[in-house]
Amino acid sequence: MSINKYKVFMKVVELRSLTKAAEVMGFTQSGVSHIMNSLEEEFGFLLLTRSRSGVQLTTNGEEVLKTIREILKWNEHLEQQVASIHGIELGTVHIGTFTSVGVHWLPGIIQDFQKDFPQIEIRLAEGDYREIEQWIAEGKIDCGFLSLPTWESFDVIPLHQDPMLVLLPLDHKLSSQTVIDLSQIANEPFIMPSKGSDDDVNRILKNMTIKPDIKYTVGDDYAIMAMVEKGLGISILPELVLRGQKRTIQLLPLKEPCLRSLGIAVNSMRQMSPATKRFLNYVKNYPKL
Repeated sequence: MSINKYKVFMKVVELRSLTKAAEVMGFTQSGVSHIMNSLEEEFGFLLLTRSRSGVQLTTNGEEVLKTIREILKWNEHLEQQVASIHGIELGTVHIGTFTSVGVHWLPGIIQDFQKDFPQIEIRLAEGDYREIEQWIAEGKIDCGFLSLPTWESFDVIPLHQDPMLVLLPLDHKLSSQTVIDLSQIANEPFIMPSKGSDDDVNRILKNMTIKPDIKYTVGDDYAIMAMVEKGLGISILPELVLRGQKRTIQLLPLKEPCLRSLGIAVNSMRQMSPATKRFLNYVKNYPKL
């Protein structure tokens, strides 16, 4: 069975369209359709259901998806190892990231990494902590930046301790203080990050005997800043998220400092590809974090 057929299958699943997969891979739509029909004939069952809204995996397709993903992963490992023996650094690294890392860390890391390893391709997938954890577990990405602790099954490289700061409107009664005690915000209207991005704040709030008055739950960090600026409530966010922000808000540390521990995780250090290993070593020793 051809590896290329598996690659086409995965691209169709990713894009949920034979036509889009054909465009991305440089095939005709009929060519992709022929490849999928051929693969289904080899397996002896349907992998996809086709409709006007796109394609979806059948139950049998779901069954073989993870195995095909593993086959392609190990095929990529083999290609990288052969290239490495010949003195060539190549491959593709799929990286999970979230907004603050994507804005403040990755542009510099990728720029420098690509200068040193121009034949290693970087592909990014942005999500929240829980999505990134799931992608790592399923093998959809090679590694992912996360707030720690994360799943015990992952291998993790700690990278940075990020202070958590309180966001206040400039005219707030507490804005003239130098630090904020958690007890002072217990009855304040609070703007909470949405589920999946709220782990860091929840670690702080669980230590409070009185819970804050959560008025809004918002998925975008920059929207939270804008709402604080308009006096709709206060919030708590990591320093890396707030770095370089231009909102007219007051940022204050907590009296008892709270830190977000950032790291990068993989399913297994022993089983990662040569290109992923190269990238992780690069990130671990990157001087600008």
